[in-house]
Amino acid sequence: MRKLLTLFVFTLLAYKAGAQDLNARVQVLAPKVATTNRRIFSSLETAMREFLAGRKWSVDQFANNEKIDCNFLLNVTSWDGASNFTGELQVQSSRPVFNSSYTSTIFTINDKDVDFTYTEGQTIDYSNQNFQSNLSSIMAYYAYIILGFDYDSFSRYGGTPYFANAQTVVINAQTSAYKGWKAFDNNFNRYWLSENLGNKTYIPLRNFIYEYHRNGLDLMADNPSVARKNILNQLPILTQLDRQRLGATLPTLFFTAKSDELVNIFSASSPQEKAGVYNLLLQADPSNGPKYARLQKN
Repeated sequence: MRKLLTLFVFTLLAYKAGAQDLNARVQVLAPKVATTNRRIFSSLETAMREFLAGRKWSVDQFANNEKIDCNFLLNVTSWDGASNFTGELQVQSSRPVFNSSYTSTIFTINDKDVDFTYTEGQTIDYSNQNFQSNLSSIMAYYAYIILGFDYDSFSRYGGTPYFANAQTVVINAQTSAYKGWKAFDNNFNRYWLSENLGNKTYIPLRNFIYEYHRNGLDLMADNPSVARKNILNQLPILTQLDRQRLGATLPTLFFTAKSDELVNIFSASSPQEKAGVYNLLLQADPSNGPKYARLQKN
């Protein structure tokens, strides 16, 4: 009986571990907060990690090696000594490239509108039906965003249901007074990212993300010349994006994640191809011009 019970418990634990979607590394830093009670930050870090790992965010079953690698780095800038926190949250996710050990950053953001309440030992609760807390809503939002980008990179528009879930988080948060959820808070926030991901204006960029990864990066190990050509054929799409549009968050985040990688991909191209790529990237993303200028060097 004891052996059967042990086997049952082991199986249950294995099922729960396998049910996770995210391989989330969570870190909470507070270098500017003067306090002798550093335990609160360790408690917060543990609660955030357990929140992300303890929930089923997708409809699919993920094997351990299929979990999405992601990082949540919370920099606490102020704490009132009780339950009120202010800080910035850096979120990053990556996906593996076929037949290689290389992992490609697919999403990265520094969210500066992170205010929340938390008490030591508190369990972070979340419901997709209503707004319960800002901390849980922010983490749930980014969990869905991470899944959406990952799915988009493996299947054309595969991330749509997860971006819709993120939009639901935004809608529920409209009842809160916290920043980052509303259109008028600023032109670069959670509201606008979610709006962009559901806006037909940026459907070409989502299609590019699929083509770039599946018919570009994933072919690089076996046939780099074909992979580069496939990516090059898609680059004109990036020049057509309206980056002057109010709340044009998605293009900015794309180039933040991919500008260095694009330079590396075409660093082995011919001088003529490099020149063409440089002109296209400079037109699409002038803010990263100094990076793309590396393509002008032979």
